[in-house]
Amino acid sequence: MATNPTGPDGPLAGLRVLDLTQALAGPYCTMLLADLGADVVKVEPPTGDMTRYGGPFTAEDTERSYGGYFASINRGKRSVVLDLKDGADRDTFLRLAERADVLVENSRAGVMDRLGVGYETLAEANPKLVYLAIRGFGDPRTGTSPYTDWPAYDIVAQAMGGLVSLTGTADGTVMKAGPSVGDLFAGSLGAVGALAALHRAVATGTGQFVDVAMYDAMISLCEGAVYNYSYRGRVGRPTGNGHPVIAPFDVYPTADGHCAIGAPNDRVFATLCGLIERPDLAADPRFGSPGDRLRNRPDLDAELRAWVAGRTTAEVVGLLGGHVPVGPVNDVAAIYADPHVEARGMLVEIDQPDGSRPVTLAGQPIKMTVTPTGPTSRPPRLGEHTDEVLADLEDDQ
Repeated sequence: MATNPTGPDGPLAGLRVLDLTQALAGPYCTMLLADLGADVVKVEPPTGDMTRYGGPFTAEDTERSYGGYFASINRGKRSVVLDLKDGADRDTFLRLAERADVLVENSRAGVMDRLGVGYETLAEANPKLVYLAIRGFGDPRTGTSPYTDWPAYDIVAQAMGGLVSLTGTADGTVMKAGPSVGDLFAGSLGAVGALAALHRAVATGTGQFVDVAMYDAMISLCEGAVYNYSYRGRVGRPTGNGHPVIAPFDVYPTADGHCAIGAPNDRVFATLCGLIERPDLAADPRFGSPGDRLRNRPDLDAELRAWVAGRTTAEVVGLLGGHVPVGPVNDVAAIYADPHVEARGMLVEIDQPDGSRPVTLAGQPIKMTVTPTGPTSRPPRLGEHTDEVLADLEDDQ
């Protein structure tokens, strides 16, 4: 298991990011930038980010300056407390914005403008500034939605963007995805958009307003449903764990759990049939081509389920692994035990503020050969770096 901080020399070292985000989508975006080496200054109201005190907490944590939800997506940042409704604090914020490369916020459209720190005001003071907004339905600057003023959360974005309609059991019962992908994917796209705009700002000296709507992000994630409706007039429906156009491609119950198996073409299907000692399936005209296998999916799945059910997950994976796409359905305990996760540094120990036992967070999946990536420090206490950041302001003058 990897332990704390990679240090301040990541690929985005020297990049200054002002983070006014709360909850999940925005903080996840700025966490990605912090893990890549940016100096992310989290500007919090006097009450702190809404997720800071929501837990979960370990039994050993006596300070409770932040819980797991906050820690996971706010590691590596510096915290400054400013009340943007206060004139003096707003002036301080403007000074910070003058020196920033990127600003990220996820308030509703118009909130920052009403506070006197909207994009146009900040761009006048800092023409190079890249200003990123992550909202449920976007910002009028890039296209006015009839839902602009609606509040939005992950489940709303998943529902409206099509993901819920495609996810669920084969009998048509719809479900949202387990992880909050409406937030997380929007946050990931926000990081890409901010860095793209920054690349242009470096070349031209001019920043711009970047806008990612959670609803839009879910439409992008459901790109297959979009083109299928255009090409075929087909409205996608839940298919359980199966693939809409490939068979076999599903999650199968084993003697002690589940595993995923996919055979996307004739060659792999023939390999699968040989490994399970069922060459008759490869020779069966019902399964002779990808189209045949899709049309006769129930019959084919019945044969595979019967074979898989008599073996443990480890036996299935041990036989097929490296030859046919296969993998166990891991719960989080299995993830902690998987040697791949250890080798890839995808579990990272982070200190708690009171010095009690470290906790483990998901690592950074973006790896590089020259510059390190990953958490650079534990999450901050509320306002922990206010004096430090304001002193930096004086040093810059």
